[in-house]
Amino acid sequence: MYTHEEVLKWYVYIVECNDSSRSLYTGITNNVEKRIDTHNKKKGAKYTKTRTPVKLVYQQSFETKSLAAKEEWRIKQLTRNQKILLINQN
Repeated sequence: MYTHEEVLKWYVYIVECNDSSRSLYTGITNNVEKRIDTHNKKKGAKYTKTRTPVKLVYQQSFETKSLAAKEEWRIKQLTRNQKILLINQN
């Protein structure tokens, strides 16, 4: 059961995919654990379906979906090396 505060939180997350380049996928969700499980059941994003299992390497919480979506877009503009720096700073 979620508390009222947890229901209001949105998260930006990055997963490392199980492919030859160990690619990074960025997304948003209001339930990180459930979303990772969905990705690993090959029911998540089209990109991750063939790159499972994925491993959570970064997450950040936001008060609104809009703020999380803006951060997701910002992260998606970063290079792989910049994303790795972000992950390592956390």
